[in-house]
Order: sequence, then structure tokens, then C-alpha cells
Amino acid sequence: MAEGRASRLKHVHVKVNGKAYEDMVESRMLLAYFIRERLGLTGTHIGCDTTNCGACTVILDGRSVKSCSMFAVQADGAEVLTIEGLAKEGKLHPIQEQFWENHGLQCGFCTPGFIMQAYWFLKENPNPSEEEVRQGISGNLCRCTGYQNIVKAIMEAAKMRVEVPVRSM
Repeated sequence: MAEGRASRLKHVHVKVNGKAYEDMVESRMLLAYFIRERLGLTGTHIGCDTTNCGACTVILDGRSVKSCSMFAVQADGAEVLTIEGLAKEGKLHPIQEQFWENHGLQCGFCTPGFIMQAYWFLKENPNPSEEEVRQGISGNLCRCTGYQNIVKAIMEAAKMRVEVPVRSM
């Protein structure tokens, strides 16, 4: 039995928030669980395991992905940015600040996913219209708000010309 399980383990190298990690994981372990359980980065939330809610959104090699929709082994060799990687030297990222200032959250469960999606979206479209923001976050769900303050927070962050660096390995 142990031999069968060992054959399902795969070696994974991944850079998360600028720090290199390597681990042996079961080939079926989802990236979201790897981030939360193996790395202890619990800001990436798991809401549905079906890619519907977006609470697990992270940036993988410069693109927005729902980490419940891919296996950790698929991230081998990749660079991942999570909500924990946005704040620098104890200072919130401007997008995080705008969510705070504009009350873009209520319970906070979906907030990390929205912030990560907004981070990616503003890199792709630094001067969006409100309609474009609404379309850009349409893959993320919030059960508490009417989205108005989330949209307002992203629009305010865009006005600040938020620098969204492209990270490379």
C-alpha cells in the first residue's frame, strides 16, 4: 500500500511570493491545498472547488488562475503570487488600501480572490471603465455585497495608476 502511494508522489519546485519551495506532493493535490496546507499561506481561500467563486485566485506566471482548478504538479517551475505577497514591508498594496478605504469587503472571505483578480486585471487594463471592471471580476463571486464597493475600490486603484510589476523567475 505504501509503495503505491509513494509512486503517486511527485517532486514540485515552485516560487511563491518570491520564495522558492520544493516538496513531494500527491499528483492529485490541488494548488489551492498546496498553498494553504503545505505552505501555510491561508489567505488563498477555498470556497467551491469548482472554479465558480474565485476565492482561490492567485497569479501564476503573470496570469490570473483559480488555484482550485489546477494541480500543484502543474505549477512545477512556476512563480505564484498570493494575497500574502502583495503587501511590502508592512504596507498594504494600493489595491488592498482601496478595498479598505472604499469598504470593498464585508465578511472578507472572497476579498483575497477579488484583490488578486483586480491586481491582474489592472496589469492588463490600467485605465478601465466601470463596465470593464465589472466584466474583469465577473469570475469572482461575493455573497455579502452588491459589488458596488468592490468596483469602486478597483476604479480608485486604477486612478492611482497602481504599479503592477511583472514578476519573473
